[in-house]
Amino acid sequence: MIEQSEFRRVIGHFASGVTVVTTLGDDGKPRGLTASAVCSVSLDPTLLLVCVERTADTYSALESSEIFAVNVLGLERGESLARRFADPGEADQFRGVAYHSVRTGAPVLQDSLAWLDCRLERMVPGGDHGIFIGEVVAADARDEGTPLLYYRGGYGAFRP
Repeated sequence: MIEQSEFRRVIGHFASGVTVVTTLGDDGKPRGLTASAVCSVSLDPTLLLVCVERTADTYSALESSEIFAVNVLGLERGESLARRFADPGEADQFRGVAYHSVRTGAPVLQDSLAWLDCRLERMVPGGDHGIFIGEVVAADARDEGTPLLYYRGGYGAFRP
């Protein structure tokens, strides 16, 4: 087994897209967190997965609400949203952030490059994370835009 710091250093060389995963808390208030561990799983049925650290505030809300939206961030305004939703000390993550709901009630961020609205199909333990597998019940994407990427601890862009 390798050291955690070495694993983190090496896996940091894998560029990934940046998302904000949103859901609703037991109190009905929106919750969210920044996530790059997102992956499509299946086309039939349409499934995707999100890995969430068990100590994250949003973890229990995802478990209990059984709904979530994956909001793919673009370069324009994406980094500020990613930093906001990654900060566990941010008291009101949604302050000044426009959002709406589509099918499940999970918040869909207005400034997203793309979004996927999901119902939780199952949660699988994965070490210090939970792997949330959701069925995509609605989705959309902008025709224009530049995706925000995360690489070696920093944000950047891929320009097609």
